[in-house]
Amino acid sequence: MSLAPASRRTVLTSAAAVATGALLLTGCGDGGGDDGSGGNAAGTRQVTDATGRRVDVPAEPKKVVTLSEPTLDAALALGIEPVGATAGRGQQGVSTYLADKAGKAQVVATVAEADMEKLAALQPDLILLDETTAVKGEVAKLESIAPTVVTAKLNEDWKKSFTATADALNRKAEADKILTGFDADVAATKAKLGDNAGSVVSVIRWQNKAPSAVGRGVGHVGATLTALGLERPKDQQGVGTGHSEPVSLEKLSTIDGDWLFFGTLGEKADGDKAYAEARKVPNFTRLKAEREGHVVVVQGSAWNSAGGPLAARTVLDDVTKALAP
Repeated sequence: MSLAPASRRTVLTSAAAVATGALLLTGCGDGGGDDGSGGNAAGTRQVTDATGRRVDVPAEPKKVVTLSEPTLDAALALGIEPVGATAGRGQQGVSTYLADKAGKAQVVATVAEADMEKLAALQPDLILLDETTAVKGEVAKLESIAPTVVTAKLNEDWKKSFTATADALNRKAEADKILTGFDADVAATKAKLGDNAGSVVSVIRWQNKAPSAVGRGVGHVGATLTALGLERPKDQQGVGTGHSEPVSLEKLSTIDGDWLFFGTLGEKADGDKAYAEARKVPNFTRLKAEREGHVVVVQGSAWNSAGGPLAARTVLDDVTKALAP
């Protein structure tokens, strides 16, 4: 929803008053969180965010808003259901792979912008986002509503981003356990790859009757495939220039590999429909992965968006099922 300047100032001023009142009621802690006596449970602690800002955050946040896909994923993985969240890329609600865990979260943003009026009405005590969203340019406005932490730069390693989000939520110990378990499962799958060890794995999103290459770099897809010892097609190596990179139908050979993980931005059912469409394209039927029956349709909202530990778990489970059954 778009606000006129005067109206927006009214909303933000009101929200700032609410936030200030809340801080006066709870008081400022000494930065140590709970001291073991239970007397500082409502205090504050200080974190340094990805931009170098030092932010006083609640030691035990109760009303969290996540304005990026990775911070929503991370919060849910840590057992925290935000009161407000961003819509999944290309979707009306939260990313479909998170919908069952985030059913109570009100959508107050997209990857392009936040609805400041709706966000302020939630009276959050902590706002989390990262540089995967354009809302990163609105930190000053967000700060007038509640303490705001930018957890990661663009193209940050997903594990580092997750750990930073966990730190802001005072759940770093829980995050460490999640990552330790994930790494152990990666190692177990890698040991079972057999003939598929070192396979070339392509990841694409089919949209508007053509593919885009996704999952490059150290995001949850690229990093997981690398940890498994799997290779990528030449044009999917290194860090991408954007979230996804369109591929013309005349150059479909550049997305070929031993295996092709195929999705859209929605549910697996959407991927099935898109795959049926892709198979009508002559060049697609010539791909090695297609000829050998190695195209795997996946839940694209987990594979083809920016994600965190829950998305990475989906990627690992899909690869394990396909390559190390």
